[in-house]
Amino acid sequence: VLLQNAKEEIRNGNGFDVHAFRAREKKENNLIRLGGVDIEFDKKLLAHSDGDVVIHALMDAMLGAIGEGDIGDHFPPSDIKWKNFDSREMLKIVNALMHKRGGRIVNVDLTIICEKPKISKYKKPMAEAMAKVLNIATNRINVKATTTEKLGFLGREEGIAVQASVSIALTRVEEEGLLA
Repeated sequence: VLLQNAKEEIRNGNGFDVHAFRAREKKENNLIRLGGVDIEFDKKLLAHSDGDVVIHALMDAMLGAIGEGDIGDHFPPSDIKWKNFDSREMLKIVNALMHKRGGRIVNVDLTIICEKPKISKYKKPMAEAMAKVLNIATNRINVKATTTEKLGFLGREEGIAVQASVSIALTRVEEEGLLA
């Protein structure tokens, strides 16, 4: 149904997330999850959920673009329900909320900031994994990686950070001259 009073606007959102590394315990596997992809690494991510810093930054950007707060509002770390939770499942929830609000992703741009693990060979698999969860074409997601040239806590390999930008086309219905 085409609504005569429907308007489409492009909304942009930005996200940022950071997680510290911690030592891996003997009983733990040697994997961390980034962008929905399991990567071999000698450390673990300190986090309440699975610590997928890439997806966390993306969710914050999506929530920002649709004016729905941040991931702490939707998945509070104080709630045991989200303990060790798969961030891909959280992303499905955020994606459903975006669609409910009339949104669709135009593009995603992600920058992963760390010295290690090396990200280059995982960029395409990450884009594919996130595109599958979001049900969009892989070419709508761009994954980049950089370092801080050994500066700061990221340069000292104490953690990992991600910046995310997303553009969302939002179809809104005009009510009395205002977009609802």
